Amino acid sequence: MRGMDLTAKNFNSMAAQITQLKAENRFLKLKLQAVLGKLFGKSSEKISPDQLMLAFGVDSVDPETPAAEAEVEEVASSRKKRKHKPLSERIPADLPVEEVVIEPEEVLADPEAFKRIGEEVTEELDVVPTKFFKRRIVRPKYVRKADRSLPPVVAPAPKRIIENSYASAGLLANIVLGKYVDHLPLYRQAQINKTRFGVEISRQTMADWMYRLSQMLAMIYEAMREEIRSSTYLQIDETPVRYQNPGSGKCGQGYLWPYHAPGKTVFFEWHTGRASECLDKTLNGFKGIVQSDGYSAYGAYKKRHPQAQIEYAACWAHARRKFHEARNESPFAAQMLLEIQGLYKIEADLRDNPKLDRRVVRQEKSVPILQRIGLQLRAEQAVHRPKSQTGKAIGYTLNLWDKLLLYTEHAQMEIDNNLVENAIRPTAIGKKNWLFFGSADAGHSSAIHYTLLETCRKLGINPNEYLRDILPRLPHMTNRTAKDYTPATWKASRENQ
Repeated sequence: MRGMDLTAKNFNSMAAQITQLKAENRFLKLKLQAVLGKLFGKSSEKISPDQLMLAFGVDSVDPETPAAEAEVEEVASSRKKRKHKPLSERIPADLPVEEVVIEPEEVLADPEAFKRIGEEVTEELDVVPTKFFKRRIVRPKYVRKADRSLPPVVAPAPKRIIENSYASAGLLANIVLGKYVDHLPLYRQAQINKTRFGVEISRQTMADWMYRLSQMLAMIYEAMREEIRSSTYLQIDETPVRYQNPGSGKCGQGYLWPYHAPGKTVFFEWHTGRASECLDKTLNGFKGIVQSDGYSAYGAYKKRHPQAQIEYAACWAHARRKFHEARNESPFAAQMLLEIQGLYKIEADLRDNPKLDRRVVRQEKSVPILQRIGLQLRAEQAVHRPKSQTGKAIGYTLNLWDKLLLYTEHAQMEIDNNLVENAIRPTAIGKKNWLFFGSADAGHSSAIHYTLLETCRKLGINPNEYLRDILPRLPHMTNRTAKDYTPATWKASRENQ
């Protein structure tokens, strides 16, 4: 009997271990599926009706539901966007025109025998490649005929943007745009200049120019920091960038912190860390709403500065992403995606109708959806394991719940942080090419360039026109006048003129 008891105990122990291993195996498979989905899945996080039918075990999805309508309308609108505009709408009307007239051979042979009755016109788009040229600045010298003993008279030399350099505003603008807009590392630009145009400018020379130019642009950069502080609503994020750390034998991990005041300014700040102290300089004196993800540094900043008049808001895109990662784990996650789609459908309608009062519409339409989501999350929280994908999504959302509701109270706020994440994209594309910053100081230099150029992009400013206009002014610019040349002020001035 004793042997049978031991056998039964061993059997029960093995059965328990098998059950535990099966559960762990299923959990690991789900994690692997989530990782593979991120690596190889579609970039869009939309969930299709077919996926919903599979997840809920139903034969069809009712197209009358608001969420399903949102899905169908989003797909339809994306298809409409793919239609090409007419050529006349895609090419500026003020482009210079070069006209080529081709006369028939018969007419050329005997012009008097023909009368012109019309013409057939074909248009094509052409381009002249980049052209290097030397600009000779000549300053004639004169002496007075009446008294040749006096010193010669000559016009003062124009101040150089970079002292003791042959770089013009056009050349500097071309290099800046090549690196920070077209994502061409300096060594590639050096190769292109030499092989295509026969011009040799070393990578080290261009790197020195970029650094020295950033030091001069720092006046405008600091004026843009003041623009950020004067706003009442900011979106903030951070993105990792590696940098060379001399003496350590390896690259360090730094971060670009973008601050976005929608419709006004994008401001990048460089730090070699990710602590809450990184927020001190720019948020000092700011009063208003800060929207971000759930990273703890923002809360830590408020604890260190309890007097700061800042209210934190969370981002629904981050919450939605958590449920998207859990969509294959539970039908509830897929259901939450549908509910959140309803919120985004309301935001899409508000963008299409800018005259509507966003706060009033959100209170009438978004708040009931949010109340329903909150009830469902609290009811399901005890059902799912905290470490499961669904449990993490529920916990993340409920922990930030009050901050996620804040956008319904303020018309100027967005539902998510996507605008500032969009501002990070050029840096993400760029670092795939240049891989890392050459030093910690180079990180600050790049932050200055990205600040000006990304703000130009957000405000619809041609960055080449902007740089070619402000660069010659830099030698005469002061900290007091720099505020007149931020992209936002520059654009407003041009529009007024």
